[in-house]
Amino acid sequence: MNLLKTQREALLAPLQAVSGIIERRHTLPILSNVLLSRTDTHIEFVATDIEIEITTSMTIEGSGETKRLTVGARKLVDILRALPEGSEVTLALQDKRLQVKSGKSRFNLQTLSAEDFPRLVLAEASATSLSVPQKMLKSLLGLVQYAMAQQDIRYYLNGLLMVIEDGQLKLVATDGHRLAYASREVGGKNLPKQEVILPRKTIIELSKLLEDSDDLVAIELSSAQAKFKFGNVVLVSKLVDGKFPDYGRVIPQNHPKKLKLERIALLQALQRAAILTSDKFRGVRWVLGDGSLKISCSNTEQEEAQEELDVPYKGETLDIGFNVGYLVDVLNNLDVAEVECGLGDANSSVLFTLPGRNDFKYVVMPMRI
Repeated sequence: MNLLKTQREALLAPLQAVSGIIERRHTLPILSNVLLSRTDTHIEFVATDIEIEITTSMTIEGSGETKRLTVGARKLVDILRALPEGSEVTLALQDKRLQVKSGKSRFNLQTLSAEDFPRLVLAEASATSLSVPQKMLKSLLGLVQYAMAQQDIRYYLNGLLMVIEDGQLKLVATDGHRLAYASREVGGKNLPKQEVILPRKTIIELSKLLEDSDDLVAIELSSAQAKFKFGNVVLVSKLVDGKFPDYGRVIPQNHPKKLKLERIALLQALQRAAILTSDKFRGVRWVLGDGSLKISCSNTEQEEAQEELDVPYKGETLDIGFNVGYLVDVLNNLDVAEVECGLGDANSSVLFTLPGRNDFKYVVMPMRI
């Protein structure tokens, strides 16, 4: 029985969109599979890792009976990738195997029953829903996601806080050493306040799938789930259960020393200095004095790097150390000409903001050098 006949690219796009969350090694074999559901007009693709579920669909021509099956996602994607561009592909079901045909190529893939495929139970009606342009959400994620923890024992830090409050969408990420905060006006002042922690993997997939377009993404948040719907993609994710740190208390207020720095000049100086930091200890020293910011580092081989930037600063000297990676991360992910830097003493955090704006804040704790 033929399931569908289409161009390679038309089939590859929705499959690649869902297969990003599939783990390579699973205790449950069916979790390595993608669920294909064919109706009269559509074919739907679903992948899950139990925590996240992504669904995409494509329109098909010609009618046929409804059919559901699961097949190894990676193998199917790899086969399609390896076929020539623009080639025509036919998927057919034969004796519980999925046959992929294209030109003179034939592949028979094992299938598993669709009945055994675990679906996320959709939560009760969402508490809060709003729609924002895809590019707005994509850019907000880009401004904060690098500050998420990776494998912290405080599991709630391995994710990102999303807050809807007073007509604003706020995103916050922290790994305990630095914190990134970004917000945008989204209207809907009457929306109830909602705070959720989204898992790291959800954030990474969203960033990959969202496009730089004005098309909307519909966000629905309930007490246990978040749902993002855009284009022909629906991503449903469980939430991280936990109490996120009070970010308001972490962001320093009224730093006495403020300076404007050229982002690219600072970034390049830090990248050069970082070459001589040791892998384990990524510390750089900032010495701020009248009219200059000296950046230096040394390593266990007694090698040293020194950089100096002219800065519009008058005041007492400050000598402070930072993890250079944390500074490079933020400068790499901004797209502005200048950043503002607020500093206190050698033991207080530095605050990066954007000139004339309060919708982005990045805090880095100092490091003893």
